[in-house]
Amino acid sequence: MIRFRIPENQTEINVESAYLFGSDGVPLRADIEVADGFLKCSKRVAGPAGLGIVWNIPDVGEVLVESVRVQDRSEPYTLTLELARGQLMRLHHKREDWGLLDCPDIKSIDEEISSAGEMLVDALCADDPTSAHLSGLKALTHCMICADQITHFHASILLDRRRETAGFGRHIFGCEVDLSARPESLADAITRGFDFVTLPLHWRNTEPKERNFRWKPLDAWVDWLSKNGVPARGSNLLCLQEHSAPDWLRIWENDFETIRSLVTDHVRKVVNRYGRHIQVWDVISGIHAPHALNFNFEQLMELTRIAAHTTKQLAPRSTTIIDLVAPWGEYYARNPRTIPPMLYADMAIQSGINFDALGLQFCFGPQQDGCFARDLFQISTLLDRFGALGRPIHITSVVVPSTTKPDGTPSASTTSTESSSGTDTDGFGMWNESTQARWLRSFCEIALSKPFVDTVCWQALRDGASNLVPHGGLLTAENAPKMSFGEMVKVRQEISPNFTA
Repeated sequence: MIRFRIPENQTEINVESAYLFGSDGVPLRADIEVADGFLKCSKRVAGPAGLGIVWNIPDVGEVLVESVRVQDRSEPYTLTLELARGQLMRLHHKREDWGLLDCPDIKSIDEEISSAGEMLVDALCADDPTSAHLSGLKALTHCMICADQITHFHASILLDRRRETAGFGRHIFGCEVDLSARPESLADAITRGFDFVTLPLHWRNTEPKERNFRWKPLDAWVDWLSKNGVPARGSNLLCLQEHSAPDWLRIWENDFETIRSLVTDHVRKVVNRYGRHIQVWDVISGIHAPHALNFNFEQLMELTRIAAHTTKQLAPRSTTIIDLVAPWGEYYARNPRTIPPMLYADMAIQSGINFDALGLQFCFGPQQDGCFARDLFQISTLLDRFGALGRPIHITSVVVPSTTKPDGTPSASTTSTESSSGTDTDGFGMWNESTQARWLRSFCEIALSKPFVDTVCWQALRDGASNLVPHGGLLTAENAPKMSFGEMVKVRQEISPNFTA
């Protein structure tokens, strides 16, 4: 068992967010509970493990952070100290990986990193748990601020280099639309802010009852986009998650051959209908994560192969994307019938499935697996890991909310504060329009600084009941632009080679 000592004044611990992870960051099955002033972690496999948990960090906010991996022992670890140690270790590794060792332009950041290391030593030498916690938390805060600074610094170098070499494609920025909206009502926002539009192709909506098809909403959008020369993408061509799979499909849950046939038929119908108008297909989405049906690893890989092969067969000149949700894979620690995202992506490549690119989704806001807020340093690091697989990356869905209030009213105060180092850090937790806009810019610049990232698609153009993240749109439900929409227009103007004012 691994035990972490938690601060005496810490009355609320988000155990729902907590998970253990082993080598390569793969989540582990474990029982985690708070008892007697400790966070007790009983893992089901041998070997060292790290802890990921949402923690409220001064000058940063509530963000999911990960400790260093530690061994089982009877003596408890100090939680904030191990979180700081893990962040500092990853910061040192990434600084070397990015070639920033001995870089004179980040001397001030290096000094802050050294200062964080000294605080960590103070925590290790503390005489009592309270002092160890305070020193550990101070070191963690410094590490988070340094990580944010070095991430932006590295991104600025690569982004300038990519601009100078004309390393961007023609269609970079996209948004997903609500099919219930009239295209004409969003025409101005689409043409001002985006290079392409993503159409959700949820099976639940196109075939709500078996052999009872509903094409009108899709037809209206496809016709409008085609007439106005706006490139269209199709997302969730095959998605078996609860929000996308039709209820009637459960009838065949124990008959994989029938499901296989139904999936093939569904993909054929959609691609045959829209193949002349849609150039890019997210052929399968989230099959590795929790979904409505109960299939084993081999069956999930077979469905992936069918979706990719059938789409390529019918639309050979299109771009096919295998889409990954919850890319850190924390769901795997709780559901043994799922696949870690990195393993799934690697298996899709190694098994010879015919597809062109990987898609990644970054949806933050709701307090649930896959949506706990992560800092930009973690995002940049994760992009590097997937980029190393050798396939182009498309950010198929990215979103953060403009408010945390259920009724959509603005948050009373900002979560972005001036840190002790003088850096304006992106806040987490109490989102508002200002932090949403700043985060959008930072994310786009960091993602598109990677030479292997081709496109970025915002998850929802406007607020609506169908949004995965409430209040995550760039427009209100009444189509009024938020601050984030104006920021998207500016970012597109600065980066997109196809932009015309």
